[in-house]
Amino acid sequence: MINVGIIGFGTVGTGTAKILIKNRSVIKERTGIDIHLKKIADLDIKKDRGIKLRQGVLTTDACALINDRAIDIVVELIGGTTIAKDMVLMALKAGKHVVTANKALLATHGSEIFRTAAKNRVRVGFEAAVAGGIPIIKVVREGLVANRIKAIYGIVNGTTNYILTKMTDEKAEFADVLKEAQKLGYAEADPTYDVEGIDSGHKLAILATLAYGSSFSIRDVHIEGISKILPMDIEFARELGYKLKLLAIAKETGGKVELRVHPTMVPEEYLISKVDGVYNAVYVEGDAVGSTLYYGRGAGDLPTGSAVVSDIVDIARGIVSGSAEQFYSGSVSPKPKSLMKMDEVISMYYFRFSALDQPGVLSTISGILGKYDISIISVIQKGRQLGKAVPLVVLTHLARERDVAAALREINRLPVVAGKTVCIRVEGLHAA
Repeated sequence: MINVGIIGFGTVGTGTAKILIKNRSVIKERTGIDIHLKKIADLDIKKDRGIKLRQGVLTTDACALINDRAIDIVVELIGGTTIAKDMVLMALKAGKHVVTANKALLATHGSEIFRTAAKNRVRVGFEAAVAGGIPIIKVVREGLVANRIKAIYGIVNGTTNYILTKMTDEKAEFADVLKEAQKLGYAEADPTYDVEGIDSGHKLAILATLAYGSSFSIRDVHIEGISKILPMDIEFARELGYKLKLLAIAKETGGKVELRVHPTMVPEEYLISKVDGVYNAVYVEGDAVGSTLYYGRGAGDLPTGSAVVSDIVDIARGIVSGSAEQFYSGSVSPKPKSLMKMDEVISMYYFRFSALDQPGVLSTISGILGKYDISIISVIQKGRQLGKAVPLVVLTHLARERDVAAALREINRLPVVAGKTVCIRVEGLHAA
């Protein structure tokens, strides 16, 4: 029998407990291993979670759970990077294997955690840290281990995908959709980590570390959120044949890895652009396998709990076979990849200028773009209000980020341009 202790009895903790109890016999039939939920620690053990537990399972003492000699695997589901870090390190030093869904912790302190695990010859499972019920960690670490990963594109935050989907379908404002998402429980009371791209950045750092054999953290990721996206930009994107998604992007070019999270226009015929609502999807391109796409629920009690239990089962198999120390240790390649600076990134771009409706404006703007080697694919100008500012939309060919930044600085200073230009990066067929 393998004994498990859970620290944190919130949404994911409850889902994990439900699966371990309800499917205990199923897991035993498939693996030959009896996995027993021995303890659950939480500050609030009075709240009804809709699950029946044996007397003595619940405790408020997480340290006692960690130090319980009978417990083989400690599951950390409290979140954050302070107390959670202390609990994880304490468990590892006590010789316990650890499973966590904590992407912020791994993206910030992953190197220390994996070093501690290696030193104590125990394993850390973290499938649930990225994309909930989608087994993307196993895909990158095991299924595609024979591939050089060329690119990863991920919709890895259900809250932002839900908001952008509603804004697209209903032509609604960001603030209105966010309020609705909060009422439905899709967005937190403080949605900053989600809507500003930080949550996606944590997940991208984890995926990139696995894919490229280099230790990346959240500090290495360029991050922009969706809070400034307007319905008119979504409509212009649609007119140009694109949909707007918050993408987590990792690419390797010439031994350098670019890591970025930002609103991105994607061709509407691409499968990833059709992923709507709270669902997640991760596209991975390998040099041998080619293009692959993984789709499913990225959050929730049971989908995320499913990923947690898959790690528990993996570790339990290792314990039973005597090979539990054969784990991912966070080690990097002998030749780690360099991080590409954001101003070196090459992409297509969407610009929306607020330009005065008068002769010569387009030629002036296109002249400045040309000066910085930025060529135009298409232009849209809506409405005529002679002498007043109107939207002028430009879609470009591939250009370098630093050239785009320099060109926009010059254009934004023009007397015929009112306000700051909207700039959205474009990925897809022409950007490949």
